[in-house]
Amino acid sequence: MPVPSPGLPDPTRPQRPAAGRTSVDDRAARIRFRRALSLMVMTLVAPGSAQIAAGNARVGRIALRIWLGSWALALLVLMAVVVDHGLAISLAVSPSLLLLLRMAMLAGAVGWAVLFMDAWRLGQPLTLGMAHRRAVVGVNGLLCFSVAGTLLFGAHVLAVQRDFIVTMFGNGTATSANHGRYNVLLVGGDSGAGRWGLRPDSMTVASIDEVTGRTVLVSVPRNMKNFTFAPGSVMAKQFPDGFDADYVNGVSTWALDHTDLFPGDKDPGMDATISAVEGITGLEINYWAMVNLQGFKDLVDAVGGVTLNVRQPIPVGLPGDYGYHFIQPGTRKLDGVDTLWYARARHTSDDYSRMARQKCVMNAMLQQISPQVAVTRFEQIAKASSELISTDLPASELSTFMSLALKAKSQKISTISLVPPMVNTADPDMDQLHSMVAKAVDSSEATPSSAPKNKVRKKAEETVTGGSLGSLSTGYAANKSSDLSTAC
Repeated sequence: MPVPSPGLPDPTRPQRPAAGRTSVDDRAARIRFRRALSLMVMTLVAPGSAQIAAGNARVGRIALRIWLGSWALALLVLMAVVVDHGLAISLAVSPSLLLLLRMAMLAGAVGWAVLFMDAWRLGQPLTLGMAHRRAVVGVNGLLCFSVAGTLLFGAHVLAVQRDFIVTMFGNGTATSANHGRYNVLLVGGDSGAGRWGLRPDSMTVASIDEVTGRTVLVSVPRNMKNFTFAPGSVMAKQFPDGFDADYVNGVSTWALDHTDLFPGDKDPGMDATISAVEGITGLEINYWAMVNLQGFKDLVDAVGGVTLNVRQPIPVGLPGDYGYHFIQPGTRKLDGVDTLWYARARHTSDDYSRMARQKCVMNAMLQQISPQVAVTRFEQIAKASSELISTDLPASELSTFMSLALKAKSQKISTISLVPPMVNTADPDMDQLHSMVAKAVDSSEATPSSAPKNKVRKKAEETVTGGSLGSLSTGYAANKSSDLSTAC
C-alpha cells in the first residue's frame, strides 16, 4: 500500500476546500438556482421574456406582444376615461365588453400559468440540489397561483356584474327625456304570496334633470281616491270621472282582474298604475322600477348598513311579535331589518310620517353608498339588487342613469308629497296636484341664488310625530323640502 510523501495530501481521502472558499460545484449550483428564480421573475414582470431568453423565442415573442399590447390598451382607455368620465361607466355596464374582458382574463390566467410552468422547466430543476429544488417549486407555485388566482377572481367579478346587468335590465325601448327630465316611477311592494306588484306600499316618481342630475321626489299616497288617469289611457276610458273603485294602490289589482281590457299587455297592473301616477302628477313616466321591500334589507346589509337620524323610538315588528323592540333615538347605523322597519313602521305613527321617513332612507342611501363601498362589496350588492328590483329600464340606458346618479350625489334633493294638509286625498283637486308638482320641478331647476330656501315652520321644527319632523296637521318637513338632507 503506497504511503503518501510527507507534507502531501492523502489521495485516498476526499479533500475539503480551504476555509472561506467555495467549491466549483457549489458555485455552479447557486448560479443555476439564481437563474431558475430569474426566469420566474422575468415571467412575472414580462410574460414571455423567459422563453425569449432561454426557450421557444417564438412563443415568448407572442406572449410579450400580448402583454405589451394589453398595457398599451389599458393606458389608452385610462387616458380616454380621464378626458370623459362617462366613458368609464359606459364600459363598466356593457354586457358585450364585460363578456369579452372575462374571456380575456380566463385566457390570460391559463396562458400565464403555462408560462410559469415552462419557466420552471427552463430552470432545469432536476440539476438543482434538493433544498434549491424545493425553493424553486414553492416560489413558482406561489407566483403561478397568485397571478392566475387574481385573474380568475377578476373574471368572476366580471361575470357577476354581467349577469346582474343581463338579469335585471332588459332590451326594452329607450325613451328620451320629457321637457329635459327623466321621470322614473319607483314602486315599493311586499314579496309575500299574492302581494308582489299588486298593492304597492309606496309610489314615488324620481324626476331627474337630464343634464345636472338634480332630482325631485314626488310621492303619491297609497290611499288617494277619485283621481283621474292619464288622458287617452285604457283606465281613463273606464273611469272618465275618476277612480272610485278603490285607492290608488288598488289600481294594479283592478287591472289584473280585467286583463281583457289590456290585450297583448305583458304587465297590465303596472301599466295601469303608471297611467294613474301620470294622471295624478302630470308627469310622463319614462321607466318604472318595482322595489321588493322585503329584499331591501339585504341591500342595506350588503352596503354595511345605513346611518339615519332617529328622532323618536321606532318599533321593529308589531306588539306581540318575537323580537319586538324599538330603535332608540339618536344618530344610528341601522342594519337591513331595522332600516326596513324605520321606513315602514306605522304603529304609533301614520302613513304620511312613514312617507317622510322613506324619503330620508332614499336620501341616506344615495349619499352614503360611495364608489369604494360599491367596489369592495360589489358581489353582495349585485346579488341583493337582482333580488330587490324589477325594472323596464333597458341596459343601453344604464350608463346614462349611473352618470346622473353620480351627479345627484352632489346635488340637493327636493321633495313634494301630495298629502294632507295640502291635499284632500279622498277627493283631490287635479289642477292643484299638477300645479304643486310643476312648482317643485321649476324650483329645483332654478339657480342656487334664485332658488327659494327651504323653510320649515317653527311649530313643525318643535314637533316630531312617528319619528318624522312635523305633524299630520302641519305637514312633515321631508314631504315638502327643497333640501331633503336638512329635513331628515
